[in-house]
Amino acid sequence: MPKKRENRGRHKGDKGKTGTIQCDNCGRIVPADKAICVTRWHSPVDPQLARELEKKGAIIPRYKITKCYCISCAVHLGIVKVRPEHERKRRGLY
Repeated sequence: MPKKRENRGRHKGDKGKTGTIQCDNCGRIVPADKAICVTRWHSPVDPQLARELEKKGAIIPRYKITKCYCISCAVHLGIVKVRPEHERKRRGLY
């Protein structure tokens, strides 16, 4: 049976079995190497207030937050784009 993707849709390579994680959006259980993880900086202070406080010399803490999504949620949220038809792999008879 032909493979749809060379990497089988994962970042696993030849590692064997990988663990699972839960999607932060819908709660689906996804293999860790298949999930789309996004790291963003988050500040607990409102941006406008933070600018004023930084002008006065205050140090505002910022934290890295990593969220992992399943493929469906990543496409829905616009993190991963659906490729146009001419960029997709041709299937069937050639």
